[in-house]
Amino acid sequence: MNKFLLLILITLNSVSAFSQKELTHEVYFDTDKYNLPPTEKNRLLLFISTLTDIDIESISIFGFCDDIGADTYNLKLSQQRAIAIKTIFSSNEISDDLITNVDGKGEILLKIIEEKNLLKIRGLNRKVEIIVKQKVPKPKPVEKKPVPKVEKKKDVPELIKGDLKVGDKIIFKNILFKTGYSTVTSGSKKTLEAIAKALVERKGIYFTIQGHVCCTQYSRDAVDRKTKKRNLSEARAKYVYDYFAKKGVDKKRMRHLGMRRKFPLGGDPKFDRRVEILITYVGD
Repeated sequence: MNKFLLLILITLNSVSAFSQKELTHEVYFDTDKYNLPPTEKNRLLLFISTLTDIDIESISIFGFCDDIGADTYNLKLSQQRAIAIKTIFSSNEISDDLITNVDGKGEILLKIIEEKNLLKIRGLNRKVEIIVKQKVPKPKPVEKKPVPKVEKKKDVPELIKGDLKVGDKIIFKNILFKTGYSTVTSGSKKTLEAIAKALVERKGIYFTIQGHVCCTQYSRDAVDRKTKKRNLSEARAKYVYDYFAKKGVDKKRMRHLGMRRKFPLGGDPKFDRRVEILITYVGD
């Protein structure tokens, strides 16, 4: 892909089309290839990172080819391109349940810019289009209902200070991780600090820090975007382990373990990007 064409593509796609209901993105391929060039893959990963805080209804992935090659070849190649993009989404903690369409459309003939160079036009046709539809919030009923009294649930520091026994598991519900990374969101840091303080004060418990990921297939681990290794659940557990150690928790009391996607909670996938502790010893 020559430099002039790459400049055109970046200019055309630097800002994805956004509305209240849809977010779109396009990625481009080299001739006869269905593996993304590094620059295009980086752009796609950046786009995926923007989906963290979006309530997604569905994702559609459509592959296309230029007009070179037979129809059967173009249909197969365009489908391979669509599947390749779906694989990248799955490896970066986007649930397969959200991806409703993965279709190869074959060749297209588009002139989306005033360009007479046929090679450049064909370059713009070797692509995959991604359409992310957002859920439209349902209007809440106006009628007032009596608010039932709900017993306040204990937060994690309170649970750590309370009665514990070997085998108890405490989920860090308010500790959320960035999609594809082992670092926590900015809103989670204050809570993590409070948990560390409670563990420093409760010296008699030993525990295993268990890291989890969402959205991967066959209980696989996800890819850590920072290191490019498929050990994201372990990296998340190690991140919390290092944080606790830095805050004064004795390392002898802790171990860390990656659980991959063996134990999904169900519901919103973001809650599977989690860490929890398993109590292994309780002393004075």
